[in-house]
Amino acid sequence: MMDYPDDADGDALRRIATRRDMSKPMDIDFVVSVPDRAAGAELARLVAKRGYVPSLEFDKEAEEWICYCAKLMVPTYEAVVAAQRELDELGAEVGGYSDGWGTFGE
Repeated sequence: MMDYPDDADGDALRRIATRRDMSKPMDIDFVVSVPDRAAGAELARLVAKRGYVPSLEFDKEAEEWICYCAKLMVPTYEAVVAAQRELDELGAEVGGYSDGWGTFGE
């Protein structure tokens, strides 16, 4: 198993590595919280240009808009951290912020 840093991203990658081949690409869904539907639509436009597949939804439980940004990628620690940084910067342009990630079956 890969040696991951001792942080939230490393912990998540270790959990995934117990069930998945970490050398193969997988769809990773990054979560970006946005202030409203218009901001989410603008963020969706921005992230689509960067190769993400966006999906905008209203989270009734949290009462906030979420832009899910899916990307097929090899799940290395560096790639996950870089994607979160990129999405946090893009999110900030519309008043949002990166709020985690996951993958189907995690």
